[in-house]
Amino acid sequence: MKFGQVEDPSKIDFTLPKDHSRTKEILRQNKKGLENISIGCAKWNKTDLKGFYPKGTKDELAYYSTQFNSIELNATFYGMPSSEQVLTWKEKTPENFKFFPKITNTVSHFRRLLNIDDVVTQFATAVLNFDEKLGMVFLQLHDNFKPKDYERLEQFVNKWPKEVPLAIELRNTEWFTDEEIFDKTCELFEQHNITNIIVDTAGRRDMLHMRLTTPNAFIRYVGANDESDYQRLDDWLKHLTKWKKEGLQNLYFFVHQNIEKASPLLSAYFIENLNKEWKTDLPIPKMGQENMPSLF
Repeated sequence: MKFGQVEDPSKIDFTLPKDHSRTKEILRQNKKGLENISIGCAKWNKTDLKGFYPKGTKDELAYYSTQFNSIELNATFYGMPSSEQVLTWKEKTPENFKFFPKITNTVSHFRRLLNIDDVVTQFATAVLNFDEKLGMVFLQLHDNFKPKDYERLEQFVNKWPKEVPLAIELRNTEWFTDEEIFDKTCELFEQHNITNIIVDTAGRRDMLHMRLTTPNAFIRYVGANDESDYQRLDDWLKHLTKWKKEGLQNLYFFVHQNIEKASPLLSAYFIENLNKEWKTDLPIPKMGQENMPSLF
């Protein structure tokens, strides 16, 4: 993921900002405690995750799902999944595995939330075949989709099928610099139980808004292929531990890198430390080959 990439990560202040004032109130509403932790990568293909798969691996998803409990499914952004394809993916994975499919770019980028009822219906119908393995669908809006298009977003949210859990990633800076519009948008998300995605990437610190709209934390973490990546994960664990105490219900944490070569290494580091801190037993990914590329 090259979004938010910078030439020199050492010049970036990676300190996590304080929570938005509303976040603690949102977490307090959850009375069920922590229910689910999903941590994974953005893709499972062998080309990107060099060194992760043992030599001779024939089915990448089948192996990936023995090492991770979830996947941020970016493949569905580039092409509409069929129900048959979804069932194939589902059947290759263990019982507790979760998929987090990205809504196809026909909705977000080409039609820009206009005249999309047919596409949304087709997409929702397909991904519902994941059944209990459907974690959450997410919409990633184009960088140039601005608050002037708020009515389109509002209409999309109002018409979204409620049986499909949804998260939304806003990207244009104007959503975050205009406090009034950001609050209005987050209130819309709260009313419809839509999770506000947090993106942690070097060049776009404004997307690190720390505003939760549900008791779910959906975080897309982008490593900078720099030594600071580990410290940033340590900081996230401390912050998530705070949210857990305040009422976090579900954690969805997906690891990217600007140059996708060793996301499993970062993920393994994060999962191992989370298991120690939270007394959980999430699977820690193993590297399939000794020549796993270094992070930097």
